[in-house]
Amino acid sequence: MEQRDLVIIGGGPAGLTAAIYGRRAGLSTLVIEKGMVGGAICTTEEIENWPGVKHATGPELGDMFKDHALSLKAEFLDAEVASIKENGLCKIISTDKGDFEAKALIVATGASFRKLGCPGEAEFAGKGVSYCATCDGAFFEELEVAVIGGGNTAVEEACYLTQFATKVYIVHRRDKFRADQMAVDRALANPKVQPVWDSVVEEIAGDGMVEKVVLKNVKTGELSDLPVSGVFMFVGNTPNADLVKDIVDTEKGGWVKTDEKMATSMKGLFAAGDLRDKSLRQVVTAASDGAIAAMSAYEYIAEHF
Repeated sequence: MEQRDLVIIGGGPAGLTAAIYGRRAGLSTLVIEKGMVGGAICTTEEIENWPGVKHATGPELGDMFKDHALSLKAEFLDAEVASIKENGLCKIISTDKGDFEAKALIVATGASFRKLGCPGEAEFAGKGVSYCATCDGAFFEELEVAVIGGGNTAVEEACYLTQFATKVYIVHRRDKFRADQMAVDRALANPKVQPVWDSVVEEIAGDGMVEKVVLKNVKTGELSDLPVSGVFMFVGNTPNADLVKDIVDTEKGGWVKTDEKMATSMKGLFAAGDLRDKSLRQVVTAASDGAIAAMSAYEYIAEHF
């Protein structure tokens, strides 16, 4: 069985930053990622809120992270992790390419956007369909957009989008929002916000880019077209926490619970990035988590080994 000081599961901004800090601390470091290194940012067309880089595509920024980690001689393995087990103070990570023993483990597997599954959603992802107003709102300046959802995130992000869009429609399947009343009052007081009640999205359509959403009224069954240039989906996120959900403490929704040092309820196992229970999920906060987790792992190893 191969051994490393630090194993990181997940090759997004949190995991890659952890690899950079782990190597700088002198830890033998292995990043295990099944799929594209870079994480969810690789599905983003443009990123303009990473400090110091005015503009980059998601894949470009992901490559920068990976290249930095490689320059410090972090190791990478394309493999799928099957399980995590304790072996004394160490962790055994079983993958489809063998088992690895780690003195400390960081899980940085991120989160997945909950999809509606309607026709056109996948086709127009990055071409008018977005799951992040903070990331993409500025691209819809002087255009009309639709927000799908009725919870706090949907209502609050709709208000945020009014900084750019001329009109923001909030499409909700019920006749009132589920969001906190203060957020609802603020949204409804904004002249750019227009609720579309009792409606669900049947289809997202356009020619190369989003041009409209087809809505269905859940009470009457009537179909209607809503011309928009962007569709922001806020129907929830799901943490990619299957590997650890039964071995560490989690919060409602399955989000992994950590302290300020990114430590979970299992000693020697840290979590970083979007699978954590946290208020803001951005590249910059994921990177911050990764740095903290790596240094906490270093402290753990120095104390126990």
